Amino acid sequence: MQNTNKKTEYAYGFSDEDTSKVSIEKGLTIDTIKKISKLKSEPKWMLDIRLKAYAKFLEIPNPAWGPDLSFINFNDYQYYSSPIDKEPNTWEDIPEKIKDTFNKLGVGAQEARFFSGVNNQYDSESIYHELEQELEQKKVIFTNIETAMKTHPDLVKKYFGKLVDYADNKYAALNTAVWSGGSFIYIPKGVVLSKPLQAYFRINKKSVGQFERTLIIADENSKLHYVEGCTAPVYDKNNLHAAVVEVFVEKNAKCRYSTIQNWSDNVLNLVTKRATVKKDGLMEWIDGNLGSKLNMKYPCTVLAEEGASGKCISIAVAHAGVIQDAGAKMIHLAPNTKSQIISKSIAHGGGEANYRGTVKISKKAINSLADIRCDTILLDSLSKSDTFPIDIIENEQSFLKHEAKVTQLDEEKMFYAKSRGIDSEKARHLLVMGFIEPFTNELPMEYAVELNRLLGIDIAS
Repeated sequence: MQNTNKKTEYAYGFSDEDTSKVSIEKGLTIDTIKKISKLKSEPKWMLDIRLKAYAKFLEIPNPAWGPDLSFINFNDYQYYSSPIDKEPNTWEDIPEKIKDTFNKLGVGAQEARFFSGVNNQYDSESIYHELEQELEQKKVIFTNIETAMKTHPDLVKKYFGKLVDYADNKYAALNTAVWSGGSFIYIPKGVVLSKPLQAYFRINKKSVGQFERTLIIADENSKLHYVEGCTAPVYDKNNLHAAVVEVFVEKNAKCRYSTIQNWSDNVLNLVTKRATVKKDGLMEWIDGNLGSKLNMKYPCTVLAEEGASGKCISIAVAHAGVIQDAGAKMIHLAPNTKSQIISKSIAHGGGEANYRGTVKISKKAINSLADIRCDTILLDSLSKSDTFPIDIIENEQSFLKHEAKVTQLDEEKMFYAKSRGIDSEKARHLLVMGFIEPFTNELPMEYAVELNRLLGIDIAS
């Protein structure tokens, strides 16, 4: 990750001006969707899905709960913009300006050695992906969905849209209609990845939408860790990001999905993430939410078979002008399933950080356990936080625990730190890092160091 001196402004707010070689004019119509599909040389079955999703998008209203989204004018956005007209074969084939951008972001070719594979997306297209040769020999697949649709069409057709149907919500319908880029991962039976796979999503153009689609299949007894980061320039108009993620965790498999979302404050982040877990499998979401004008994200885990487990550890940081509406969902459908949600929120400068989550233990999910802990720190009297839980237990042989707490920084601890010669800003940063320790402990070292730096910038600004 990038290692720069501390600044009081958003470090990744630079832009490359207009680098697009292929683009579609602003506006959302059937013609827009047909043009995207034609550019990608898609099979007819995918275009059919896109068109059905668009029709459903027009029918479905915005959510009646949560932040108000009625101000969004979908014709204000550009739904496809690519800096390349053909996929590069190597890092050297990428346009120099774009290589410079990824190097500034700390996700260039040199950093790729820390990962089993990388996939970098710029606006609407994946512009660079690489996988270790050893993993290719083990039949691991890590590419973008466009490539997977051509090389492994049966796998894509089998899993695409099976967890997040296009009728699920308005923004899932939008993504399904106009999706572009994203990651496709298949880990064969018994394969254990010793290093993470990484994806990085960069928005560059003003008023462009990014709608990547990520599909992960962890086959029986496999294990992977997928890490993604996100940034965007600072503009006076909003960018729209509406991704969909589907994760399939098979019997006795384990998937960890770590996100450090560090969008600029003009990004509307409206994401649907969902996983299904089979017998004795484990799904872990490690979810970091910094920046964005408005963030709505609630990773969902469906514990579909006996012994399945799910965990979501998240942080949300809201400063002035930012609404973080984040949380998690755990759906217990089978006996002896376990789930844990740990949510840490920080609000300062008049920001709003809310927890919104659902835990359901169904009638058949006997002897199941659910643990929910929601903690918020308000760093001033201008900021606010609310908790909106839905907890449902449909049998009498299961147990659910929910704790929620909103506090301010501990004045005694601040006084103690300052008495030891630590200035107020540093003391506040140390206490905040201690507060989110359950989250940082789960990150790869490079990401934990970067998060420490980013939080120092955020709470000092």
